Amino acid sequence: MPVHAQALAQIHRGAVDVIKEDELEARLASGRPLRIKAGFDPTAPDLHLGHTVLLNKMRQFQDLGHTAIFLIGDFTGMIGDPTGKNITRKPLTREEVLANAETYASQVFKVLDRERTEVRFNSEWFGKMTAADMIKLAAQHTVARMLERDDFAKRFAAEQSIAIHEFLYPLVQGYDSVALKCDVELGGTDQRFNLLMGRGLQEHFGQPPQIVLTMPLLEGIDGVHKMSKSLGNYIGIDEPAIDMVTKTMKIGDDLMWRWFELLSFEVSMDALAGMQRDVASGALNPRDAKLRLARELATRFHGAAAAERALAGWHAVVRGEGDTSTLPVTDIPAPAEGLKLPALLTAAGLTSSNSEANRKLQERAVRVNAAVVEDRQRVFRAGFEGVLQVGKRNFARVRLCAS
Repeated sequence: MPVHAQALAQIHRGAVDVIKEDELEARLASGRPLRIKAGFDPTAPDLHLGHTVLLNKMRQFQDLGHTAIFLIGDFTGMIGDPTGKNITRKPLTREEVLANAETYASQVFKVLDRERTEVRFNSEWFGKMTAADMIKLAAQHTVARMLERDDFAKRFAAEQSIAIHEFLYPLVQGYDSVALKCDVELGGTDQRFNLLMGRGLQEHFGQPPQIVLTMPLLEGIDGVHKMSKSLGNYIGIDEPAIDMVTKTMKIGDDLMWRWFELLSFEVSMDALAGMQRDVASGALNPRDAKLRLARELATRFHGAAAAERALAGWHAVVRGEGDTSTLPVTDIPAPAEGLKLPALLTAAGLTSSNSEANRKLQERAVRVNAAVVEDRQRVFRAGFEGVLQVGKRNFARVRLCAS
């Protein structure tokens, strides 16, 4: 495959839209390094694997010789992105935005090449804008055009309020591309309207319009909803390696292939197709394919040694192979009278409530140090240390200390 074709194949991996393909090919053929932007509003301090779908695509562009612009929307974060919202989102304070943004730069370089990355803040240009400048920018679009956005249209039809400042968000995001002279902007499929806004504004300001590349929204470990901290179905990139491995091993077999496509750097699309054929024929256990993905993710964010310790811990508990001392220990305070097993399982985060813990005990789905336990009256006191397990995949090594 020619080099140019290989680059296009890599860029297209996992992508939903490329607007416009011929423009992308022409810019790649120019031989100059392209400027690739993705914006992140610092609405929460931690990044998760869902965010890395865009970061991975930026890294692929970097590996092809291009420059990634990691844009922190410290200005837009104070507006609040209305995308996908049926109510007006509460804007963040300047202090909240800065506190969250401070953690971003230290996290993104676990994926991006520092030497080919610009970290920018959109307050650099919006902080200098006057009210008159913002009004001129707002004049570039109509209310009717804004109401073509699906989320705005639904809210308008349902007679739900839309604040004027929410109309500014797509304009402000689009102007970021003008300020940065972007060649390509990446975003989730839910950002398509905003990304196209950037194309239009660049043309208005006499710049070549950026190519828009949209990526799917990664489903979380529940396999249903978009990965989200608020839904608890996420894997944070700063989570311990054992948690990263354990949570990855919980995803469904069908979702695993999508995670491979969007998150893996090591498995090519041809190799992935081969793995799928092997699983379908029975030549490969889907568990072993999933372990390969878990190892790659844990290695990327924590290093090979930590990843292997995490995998050893998973094997020790789930398959009864190895030393459970490789697992990190969680300290749980216990009163003088101790904790009954249902309360301990809930305190360890293995069950959502004592009633769920009682159901699991009745189902013989609870183990303490690999032994099945049914006695819901069993008491554990300060000084106990061991591995608790609920079902095949939920486990934790705990140590009780005096409260």
